[in-house]
Amino acid sequence: MEIDNSMFILISAFAGLILIFIFLYFVPVNLWITAIFSNVKVGIGELIGMRIRKVPPSIIVNSLITATKAGLDLTTNDLETHYLAGGNVPNVIRALISADKANISITFKQATAIDLAGRDVFEAVQISVNPKVINTPNVAAVAADGIQLIAKARVTVRANIAQLVGGAGEETILARVGEGIVTSIGSAHNHKSVLENPDKISKLVLERGLDAGTAFEILSIDIADIDVGTNIGAKLQIDQASADLKVAEARAEERRAMAVALEQEMKARNVEMRAKVIEAEAEVPKAISEAFRNGQLGIMDYYKMENIKSDTSMRDSIAGSDTGKDSSKPKGDRK
Repeated sequence: MEIDNSMFILISAFAGLILIFIFLYFVPVNLWITAIFSNVKVGIGELIGMRIRKVPPSIIVNSLITATKAGLDLTTNDLETHYLAGGNVPNVIRALISADKANISITFKQATAIDLAGRDVFEAVQISVNPKVINTPNVAAVAADGIQLIAKARVTVRANIAQLVGGAGEETILARVGEGIVTSIGSAHNHKSVLENPDKISKLVLERGLDAGTAFEILSIDIADIDVGTNIGAKLQIDQASADLKVAEARAEERRAMAVALEQEMKARNVEMRAKVIEAEAEVPKAISEAFRNGQLGIMDYYKMENIKSDTSMRDSIAGSDTGKDSSKPKGDRK
């Protein structure tokens, strides 16, 4: 009987401890006491409701205590709503306190909107207080005389709180500054004027209003370094000359091919004409035979014609042998 009583007492004590832990989990008494001593009005019911809504009471209460001590007028409902929306409550509180100390006008609604937009609101406030320097990559541009210049700039920016939601980021700033540098160098008459006065690039780029629609305000653009690159103009001229040479070679080859084709065509025509001549010569004996039969050609006429052909052949052979001799030599030297 005594064993049963002791077991009952142990079970009751264990159950009591479990109930105490459950009570302390749902009712964070320590946070409630901390809030009271910090002059922050937070009820036990609100803390229990946070547990039920799966909102960590420590984040809300500690952030509210920090905001109250800094003089910010916020409620647990404001912080809880921002947490349930997926925001970073402690970061927003730090940003509001930093902006208040730096006399930067920003409301809790603006800060939560910036935070929910995916930007670090505390970093944005810090950039507003302490401007940020962005180094651009090497930007290559060509002056009017064809010389390439490679410039690198430092852009000093300050966060524009009003444009942080929906404004473009650093990538847009860098792209616009690079475009402005290319335009400024390209409008220069020669590269020497750019090397002599690199501040002209900064002035021309700043006048373009490159920070419009971005989350930053450009304070200054400083040209950190300018290097002379290759002679793009000469290279383009060489490439153009090479292209013209290839075009000329192609046209010459086309004319040569046309000449060869014309020569082949003439040879073919000569062969055709020779064949016709041979064909015509083959008809001569037939015509002579027919003339003999019809009595239109006598035997003496035929002999005269043959003598004329022999005489013509002899004259052609003599003329050919004379042209083959070297007439520049004296008669005594000829053999």
